[in-house]
Amino acid sequence: MIGSAAVRTSSWCKSFCIVVLMIALEACRSSAPLVNEPSSPQDNPNSGRYIIKQDKAPNRTVDVSRIADVVPTPLNRGAAGNPRSYEIFGKTYEVMDSERGYAEIGTASWYGEKFHGHKTSNGEIFDMYAFSAAHKSLPIPSFLHVTNLDNDQSLVVRVNDRGPFHEDRLIDLSYAAALKLGYADRGTTRVALRSIVVDDSESGDIRVRSIPPMSGLRASDKKYLQLGAFASRESAQKHAAEVARVTSKSPTISSVKTATGQILHRVRIGPLFSSREATEVSDRVIAADLGTPYVIAE
Repeated sequence: MIGSAAVRTSSWCKSFCIVVLMIALEACRSSAPLVNEPSSPQDNPNSGRYIIKQDKAPNRTVDVSRIADVVPTPLNRGAAGNPRSYEIFGKTYEVMDSERGYAEIGTASWYGEKFHGHKTSNGEIFDMYAFSAAHKSLPIPSFLHVTNLDNDQSLVVRVNDRGPFHEDRLIDLSYAAALKLGYADRGTTRVALRSIVVDDSESGDIRVRSIPPMSGLRASDKKYLQLGAFASRESAQKHAAEVARVTSKSPTISSVKTATGQILHRVRIGPLFSSREATEVSDRVIAADLGTPYVIAE
């Protein structure tokens, strides 16, 4: 009898110890911090999806001067992200057949840490440190010239996502784009949007066709008119010479490598220091049928 009781007591002690150990382990797991979003878009985009409940800016300081400008290039769109229509929160949105001629004024918001590293609507990976945007109806990808109407800062973004699905908001910009436009600290701002459509000729030369310069340039920033981007440096030099004949400003040529590895030779005029000067030069270029310049800031 004594031996049997001892066995029962030993068994009970083991069970009790196991229960205590399980409780301790669960307490450790519950007190451990949640894993944050992937540290870069190259990490697994689906691990810990949207763990952050409230979107926020990154913890580190971001130097937007080190972020590469978006260079509009000819697009070969697929079906990804471009259904004829789609429904969100019970509302149906129609996707535009073309962005050509699109221009609109409205409220811009921004998105960042919560979505960083996750897939966009067309399957790309959202990078809050790149100049990109989400739009409800533009075909994706596409290019937009965005101007902050509060401070006249502007930049070019690549639209590769859908949103924002709020009645009072027109576009969602990446955190970096909002930072460069000067409204990341307050969340929203009024913006003017104009589409950029790039034509690709048989020779491989590229010309921007659809966007006039925006008014209200700030003297503190260097502003340039971009006249076109060419795969051939010889074509870029020829275009620059044609422009030089119709304006007193001498065009310059700079080369840049795109995300796809293509080398483009950009023809620009500047720096310009007033909106009047930009408009006068642009009008001369357009009148000579040498393209439609748009303003970029550096």
